[in-house]
Amino acid sequence: QVDLVESGGGLVQPGGSLRLSCAAPGRIFSSYPVSWHRQAPGNQRELVASISSSGRTNYATSVQGRFTISKDKVKNTVYLQMNSLEPEDTAIYYCKLEWRGYDIWGQGTQVTVSS
Repeated sequence: QVDLVESGGGLVQPGGSLRLSCAAPGRIFSSYPVSWHRQAPGNQRELVASISSSGRTNYATSVQGRFTISKDKVKNTVYLQMNSLEPEDTAIYYCKLEWRGYDIWGQGTQVTVSS
């Protein structure tokens, strides 16, 4: 079993920035795809961004140009840099690791964009 630990959520004003972190033990992020998802109240969980083991990235249309996913292989951490945040970005953000046919989820971190 792999435990993912997320951090970095919080309250930010519209137009502000946050950086989310997802940490895992070992060098697992070097070998498996990782993605960030979010779920707002009353909505289904949706994919925000993903990064493959080779570093290829993919983004939802709604965050393209504002969010950046990256990984630090030394720190075994995947980041989601979120800029130009909008109230519509308010949600719980989850990190997901696709590991040996299993989807491993983090506990989630709340992001609230409000003035």
